Amino acid sequence: MSLNSTPSSDRIHIGIFGRRNAGKSSIINAITGQNLAIVSDIKGTTTDPVTKAMELLPLGPVVIIDTPGLDDEGELGLLRIQKAYQVLNKTDIAVLVIDASVGMTAADEKILGRIQKKQIPYVVVCNKADLSSEKQLGSLSGTAKIAAGQFIAVSTVTGENIYELKELIARQAPVPDEQHRIVADLIRPSDFIVLVVPIDKSAPKGRLILPQQQTIRDILDTGAVSIVVRDSELKDTLAGLGKKPSLVITDSQAFGKVSREVPADVPLTSFSILFARYKGNLETVVHGAGTLDELQDGDTILISEGCTHHRQCEDIGTVKLPLLVKKHTGKEINFEFTSGTEFPLDLSKYRMIIHCGGCTLNEREMKYRLKCAGDQEIPITNYGIAIAHMNGILKRSIEMFPDL
Repeated sequence: MSLNSTPSSDRIHIGIFGRRNAGKSSIINAITGQNLAIVSDIKGTTTDPVTKAMELLPLGPVVIIDTPGLDDEGELGLLRIQKAYQVLNKTDIAVLVIDASVGMTAADEKILGRIQKKQIPYVVVCNKADLSSEKQLGSLSGTAKIAAGQFIAVSTVTGENIYELKELIARQAPVPDEQHRIVADLIRPSDFIVLVVPIDKSAPKGRLILPQQQTIRDILDTGAVSIVVRDSELKDTLAGLGKKPSLVITDSQAFGKVSREVPADVPLTSFSILFARYKGNLETVVHGAGTLDELQDGDTILISEGCTHHRQCEDIGTVKLPLLVKKHTGKEINFEFTSGTEFPLDLSKYRMIIHCGGCTLNEREMKYRLKCAGDQEIPITNYGIAIAHMNGILKRSIEMFPDL
């Protein structure tokens, strides 16, 4: 990802749902003006959710998610349907495509009910309007299951109402909260902000990781000054600044070392803690960290990452965190790992969950995972907060958030 492109996690996620051959792929191609999705008369062409980041006017940066058919068959078909339903967990706007010549089926009604239960803004698109009578379209639009103003009949063949569909989708977008920032509300213009970025074997070659990029951009947008250093140069940098920085933000892996070198009267936090707050879950994950002091022999911890990447020999999730937990607790702890879109529905086997900062997940999916844990009464924390807790510096690292 380039520095000038909007991260997928900050884009509006539009999920396209419907039965096989309802015309989901044709709708995607029509509203984007591109051949993004394969169109075929063969049922089940889309076998897995397919995502595409793009610009969609008048919305702006979005992620389009094409899903498998809701009426798929067989053992594999059921797995594909399950994948389609899982996409709802990250969907900001749902587009349900129905075939005008077939009407609203049980499969359509089932997912529409799930969309409404999750309170996801939605549009029901009646495709193939060119093959249907006004009476047929009128009976579909009047169904009590569809909220007023959420229905539109279109034709991808003639182009009928495609522009109006794009406008209708755009009207479902949540109003952006200008106060919802990573760090901008904690700093002022001209402040000096030091960002500590360790460069080790697990650091991506030639670039910064996403949370670091986004934090730097938020600092620049505020008019403050960001100074990016490795942990090995931090001490000399602080000595040479001439004045104390307004804030130091560190990668979680260097928390202990950085805390010892940053004066006690300088605010200190981590990228993980900032992103926990940015995703709206800081209080939950701070509370969950206390479970690390209550673990017993034989307990199982789920360590979950939102992204999928090639694991290095010093990987924080699978190597460093388990070692830290075992050292902190002195107990024989079992660990299980998930990454990417994998997140278990049944969490009952776990004593707690340690999640990554969630920089690649949009806010809706991160909150879904937190809700899953909360509903099943499984404590959940994140990498940075767990590491701060185990280093005895959690209280210091959240002092700037008085509501906690």
